[in-house]
Amino acid sequence: MSDGSMTSRTHPLDSFFAPSSIAIIGASRDALKIPGLLLTFLRRNGFPGWIYPVNPNYPNIDGLACYPSVADIKQPIDLAIVIIPARAVLDALKECAAVGVKNAIIISSGFAEEGGDSAAMQDAIADLARATGMRISGPNAEGFYNELGQVAATFSPTVDVKPDAPRLLATQRRIGIVAQSGGIGFAIYNRARALGIALSYVVSAGNEADLGAGAFFDYMVRDASTDVILLFLEGIRDTETFLAAAERAAESGKPVIVVKVGRSGAGGRAAASHTASMAGWSAAYDAVFAKYGFIVSNDLDEAVAIAAVLTASPPPKGDRVAVVTVSGGGGIWGADVVSSQGLQVPELSPPTQAAIRDMIPSYGSPRNPIDITAQAVHSGGLQKTIELLAQGDEVDAILVVLSLSNETRIPFKIDELKPLIDARRKPILFYTYTLPSHFARTELAKAGVVVLSGLSHVGVAMRRAVERAKFRLSAPAVDAAIKRIDLTRHLVGDKLSEHDSKRLLASVGVSVPNEILVSHRDQLHEAIARVGLPLAMKIQSADIPHKSEVGGVRLSIATERDAAQAFDDLLARASAQRPEATLQGVLLTPMAKRGVEIIVGTMQDATFGPMIMVGFGGVTTELFKDVIYRPAPVGVEEAVTMLNELKAAPLLHGFRGAPKADVGALTTLIAQISQLAAWHRDGIAEIEINPVLVHPEGDGTTIVDALVVPIVKEKI
Repeated sequence: MSDGSMTSRTHPLDSFFAPSSIAIIGASRDALKIPGLLLTFLRRNGFPGWIYPVNPNYPNIDGLACYPSVADIKQPIDLAIVIIPARAVLDALKECAAVGVKNAIIISSGFAEEGGDSAAMQDAIADLARATGMRISGPNAEGFYNELGQVAATFSPTVDVKPDAPRLLATQRRIGIVAQSGGIGFAIYNRARALGIALSYVVSAGNEADLGAGAFFDYMVRDASTDVILLFLEGIRDTETFLAAAERAAESGKPVIVVKVGRSGAGGRAAASHTASMAGWSAAYDAVFAKYGFIVSNDLDEAVAIAAVLTASPPPKGDRVAVVTVSGGGGIWGADVVSSQGLQVPELSPPTQAAIRDMIPSYGSPRNPIDITAQAVHSGGLQKTIELLAQGDEVDAILVVLSLSNETRIPFKIDELKPLIDARRKPILFYTYTLPSHFARTELAKAGVVVLSGLSHVGVAMRRAVERAKFRLSAPAVDAAIKRIDLTRHLVGDKLSEHDSKRLLASVGVSVPNEILVSHRDQLHEAIARVGLPLAMKIQSADIPHKSEVGGVRLSIATERDAAQAFDDLLARASAQRPEATLQGVLLTPMAKRGVEIIVGTMQDATFGPMIMVGFGGVTTELFKDVIYRPAPVGVEEAVTMLNELKAAPLLHGFRGAPKADVGALTTLIAQISQLAAWHRDGIAEIEINPVLVHPEGDGTTIVDALVVPIVKEKI
């Protein structure tokens, strides 16, 4: 928990978020328009530093001297807020840089979002930032709000100060909000504020000509006054900064909630492998979020509810929940919602039930859900029951379901409730099935209670808190031997056959079957003698990545005569169906022992680079799409986590009496393939091993089929 102090002045963006002086370029006397609102909100929020309006048309604005230009101020300026026509912005920024302004926010719109010459103006702003070192937010930004520092560098009406409506504060821990949509970012703040959740910062990234969401995210991660971070993302541009901040957040244990929009767009590229075609263009984002323990939400109110739980409660130690209610139906509903999220609602022990029974009427229920009845509220049974459960070890969280609509009374004594909330060792959440009165919210906020009114959101938030408490950042992959291997001789042409792909895998230490490529019929006898019977035979061509589609596979060949017939048939069928294909021959491979079919693959994401995928494989891979992605490389530990997230994971652990699969061999293979993709990203576009047969423990794996897709080099 933070101590409420401001960030120590050690981050490059300290002068941005906590400026000592602000110039408003384009300031106006009209308090109803954006240029006027910027000045109004700064002053109403009590900005403690210097404010310099800049506009050649006014000698003064609202009692402040107004300057013709930034150069006329003759004082150090930490932050310039620019709200002038787009065509004049670049010259104004050049003037700012010339007089040493450290940071700028461009509120003005009309840049890359319009295309053409307007996009070129934004490029020029980015060039200026790089050349001068002045950090620039925007253009088309909505600014930011620093609640602790009283810096309202925005025109959003959500930061307007209303003397008759003092700030409701129920939490000591604070959320920081980074949004690539200013409207949505301040909407999140608006809803969080209504619940009494404290804020550190909310910032709008705008068009990100210079400063992007990653840089603001990094600031929140390092900031001592920010305890929980909420991100609203459309797409990441400053990828390296973002990933470094994500890793730092995971290492420090600072929770991150993320809402990612733009999931419905098409991937827009043809894919040679199942791995890429199944990904969907948002899969890489979800993989990154999973790697670093982000809590993903697709609903604004749900995300705010999660933030409320994380800021108002300690992390739960397990998934056992007690539901305490004054309404039997409300308690059953609460228990249903909690159970539907995979959490337990265990029956309480006889001693605990007996203790509760003494505090409630005979028609109540102490079992769980615990119906204390409305009558017990008046006798103090509600609070006493919560205290009993909070002090014991039978449950890990408490959900209180009640009505808080009364405008003059609440079922608690605040001076008694506050010590309980302050001392809690587990989450105690309050859900009201009636709309909460302002009185109830205000009074309970004094005790540190956030009142929630969306039951499904409460259930999700509880589950997410349990999951987040269990999260640990996996150890990185450290074996760099694969990195040093030269793959030049294998990556010839723009595609590889199965045989060539397996030769590449073998060169980096991946175990592949003992196979022989036969290009002429007279080589069959010797090849069969070396491989042994029974065997499988597969047509080989870099032009035929999916052999089953042309009938290019024969299995369980038991005699040399059958092998000869299959050899002729495979070549003839491939030539007839794919006459344009260059045929290498037929691959002879031993028939593999039975095992669980798994797919392991990689692909290159345009934002995050190589991704590793694992799922249940074979011909049904695309049908069920039971797959998990992570950024590559991964280590064995993270590979285990991926496997456990699969819906069909029990098939690897002895489902219905089957032998346990060799998960150790499989995770080693996943780690190897991920490292191959990561460290040779300039040469390999995709890898797919489908299926891998995972045999019983101790028997390893068999790579049945493999496909490596090289990156096509552009011809000069």
